[in-house]
This record gives sequence, structure tokens and C-alpha cells, in this order.
Amino acid sequence: MNPPPSNYRRDSRLLEDCMALEYILLGDLRDLLEESADEHTQPWLVAVLDALLDALPRELDLKANDGYLREVLDEYPSWYRHVESLRREHEDLYRNLRQLRGGIAQRATYEDVADRVRSDLRDWMNCLVAHHRHETRLIQTALNLEMGTGD
Repeated sequence: MNPPPSNYRRDSRLLEDCMALEYILLGDLRDLLEESADEHTQPWLVAVLDALLDALPRELDLKANDGYLREVLDEYPSWYRHVESLRREHEDLYRNLRQLRGGIAQRATYEDVADRVRSDLRDWMNCLVAHHRHETRLIQTALNLEMGTGD
């Protein structure tokens, strides 16, 4: 078996770094949502959201270099609808986060809307985590089916 091409290894490393950054940013976001709402919270919140808004499209671009979930579609082309649904879900998550970020940045006082923002961002984070679980489950299912066929 030939080793993967160097650009594959580079992209794989970049994707791992991007996902690690996303994980750290989600932790920072959770920490900020736990803090009491004051004049210092809003700018930090916006900064973390901006970093996530940079990371999410980069992650999808890296995943889509050879085609989003290509390894699944190569084995199971009939799963296209599932893969396409996950891709659209990723785009929706990005769009929703951008709207949340815009709403937070436009507020004169974060303290007045902190409870609503916390709830909206927690819901968004739960959706992102569920999205990653769905991606992983689809890949694992494809690998398990492939191994079960003796290939």
C-alpha cells in the first residue's frame, strides 16, 4: 500500500489543527457564558465568535478538498442525500452563528440580553456537537459496513 500523498497529510494536519482550535474556542465560549454579564463579556464573546466564524468555513473547506465525505460516497454513492444534508447543516450552523454574532455585536448593553444570548449560543453549540456526531457516525457506519463485506 502506498503512503498518502504529502498534500493529503498536510491537509489532514490542518484539519486536525482547525478542529482542535474549534474545540478550544467552544470551551472559551462555554466559559464566557458561565461568567456574569458585564461590560467586559461582550467584546470577548464577539472575539470568540469571530474566531469560530473564521474556523468553521476553513474546516468545511479542508473536509471538502477531495469532496465532502468523499470516502463515504466512494463506497456508498447512494448515501449522497445524507452527505449533502450534513454539508447543508454545516452551512446552516455557520449562517446561524453569524446571525447570533451580529445580534450580540449590535447590542448597546450585553447585560440586558445576556440570558437570551446564553440560551441561543448553548443551543447552537449543542447543534454543532450533534452535527459532528452525525458526521462521525456516518463515517463509522461506512467503515463498519466495508469491513463486514470482507473488502
